[in-house]
Amino acid sequence: MCGIVGYIGFQDCSFLLLDALKRLEYRGYDSAGIAVIKGGAIEYRRCQGKLYQLEALLRERPVKGNVGIGHTRWATHGAPSEINAHPHVVGPVAIVHNGIIENYLDLKEELQQQGAKFSSQTDTEVIAQLIAYFLQEGIFLEEAVRKTINKLEGSFALAILCAQEPNRLIAVRKESPLIIGLGEGEYLIASDAPALLPYTKKVVFMNDGEMAILSSEGIELKSFSGQPLSFQPVVLPWTPLMAEKAGYKHFMQKEIFEQPRAIADTVRSRVDLERGKVFFEEFCLSLEELKEIEKIWIVACGTSWHAGLVGKYMLEKLCRIPVEVDLGSEFRYRDPIINEKMLLILISQSGETADTLAALKEGKAKGAKTLGICNVLGSTLARECDHVIYTHAGPEIGVASTKAFTTQLSVLYLLAVYFASLLGKLTTEECKAYLSDLLKSPGLIDNILKQSEEIERLAPEYSKAEDFLYLGRDIYFPIALEGALKLKEISYIHAEAYAAGEMKHGPIALIDENMPVVVLAPQGKTYPKVLSNMEEVRSRKGKIIALTELGCEKISEKARDIIYIPSTSNPFLKAILLTIPLQLLAYYIAVFRGTDVDQPRNLAKSVTVE
Repeated sequence: MCGIVGYIGFQDCSFLLLDALKRLEYRGYDSAGIAVIKGGAIEYRRCQGKLYQLEALLRERPVKGNVGIGHTRWATHGAPSEINAHPHVVGPVAIVHNGIIENYLDLKEELQQQGAKFSSQTDTEVIAQLIAYFLQEGIFLEEAVRKTINKLEGSFALAILCAQEPNRLIAVRKESPLIIGLGEGEYLIASDAPALLPYTKKVVFMNDGEMAILSSEGIELKSFSGQPLSFQPVVLPWTPLMAEKAGYKHFMQKEIFEQPRAIADTVRSRVDLERGKVFFEEFCLSLEELKEIEKIWIVACGTSWHAGLVGKYMLEKLCRIPVEVDLGSEFRYRDPIINEKMLLILISQSGETADTLAALKEGKAKGAKTLGICNVLGSTLARECDHVIYTHAGPEIGVASTKAFTTQLSVLYLLAVYFASLLGKLTTEECKAYLSDLLKSPGLIDNILKQSEEIERLAPEYSKAEDFLYLGRDIYFPIALEGALKLKEISYIHAEAYAAGEMKHGPIALIDENMPVVVLAPQGKTYPKVLSNMEEVRSRKGKIIALTELGCEKISEKARDIIYIPSTSNPFLKAILLTIPLQLLAYYIAVFRGTDVDQPRNLAKSVTVE
């Protein structure tokens, strides 16, 4: 959620920190600040609101220094305000924090009994107060930090400065991501890679339970107990340009239009069409292990959960293995029946989603084999799963997921074909047909994107609605769920999705002349049933927006507006194609309503707290 950056080196770093924070704006925040060490003292600037307000403050009251930290805060403890913004400064200590300290009230009471005076309502200030308290014992900063973190319960990523040791920057990670960037005579830290890309692509991903001590001479990595640790830098494959808007009005718009490239990058290197084979460089579950799998679990949150629901249809259809899909936030609390004969697939764009990582721990503790599907190299999910398959979507900056979702669908499609082939459920020719269809998807999506102006023309009328209903059947029901989520996320219009056959069991009571109803109605076994559902909506004067295939003539008799996708007989491919116009419809309605499309209110890109 919140964004952390830090710098130590030879440059005046205040505006460098500000620039790095701007590259984390997509994470969602309500206040911001930076702190630097200057002349043996901490100087800091904070404000409620957006980074342009912090920038104005820095121009009005500059600070200079060669070591500093910065933060964008999304409020958890304490309302959005300057006093609750990070960095928190106590005596010689400045700190920024992502995560939640669960025992902060007990620690705060102990410190107050020792005479500590608190100025904020945050859990984070407890950490700064503790470090300052231990420093009074005459120990060095590293030891004071170590004693502090051993008292903390919860999740935290920390960046810490101390005026008494002006040539040190300390970073700490427990269940909240931190990355170290390695430069020439300068080092950076960040909670996500885009903040580092303009300065270095050579990074070290910190693991849980690690502390990094950075100086201009280099970095040391240690365990919480003080044991030195080795580390292996990696080079990120992304460029700064990949995180820029490139002429689009919003990152979300850019990312919608990047989907042909993102899917091609995710799929092509893994497919041998001539032999009808799928290859996963990171995945090595053997045929013998696969035959032992009695059940597959898919666990995820939000948009990734919708991808998992689509994956259930694909895997059960092709592999004939039962699949259960669960929300990470539910799975972790309900003592799921899972064992060593089950495969647990966890899906997360960032690889840092707290509830999904908790589900991973639960599954591993019960002996399940684990497979992560994520978009971020070196993320916690990627490192802690037995196997990982990366989506090659590139950085996704817009909070509402688009290209991450369709690349997740593409990986699940490949995985279903891969498993079915290994198990002998598909012939070579059948595999070739499925893979050939998927390889066509970038070109077919391009054709849909060329209709964007026609979809945009629907926005003025439908942007006035207060409620939307989305309907789909079979594999298209979770696509309807995703379409409704996109609309509510970025336009703030209430929207919900139902399996079309369930409409008559309640939602039909809502339908009147003011209710737009988006119906997914491609050709297939459920097509006649969906036409009947549309007739039920029409008889109640609902405004139908139908998504269907070219050549479906009967739709025009029932729908007010129609959006076409290219015709195909493959329902898996149709599910991917139908996603695109739903994304565009939500985007253009939100733009017409004037909402903050890339940073919708109350939302964050990577939900790293429970």
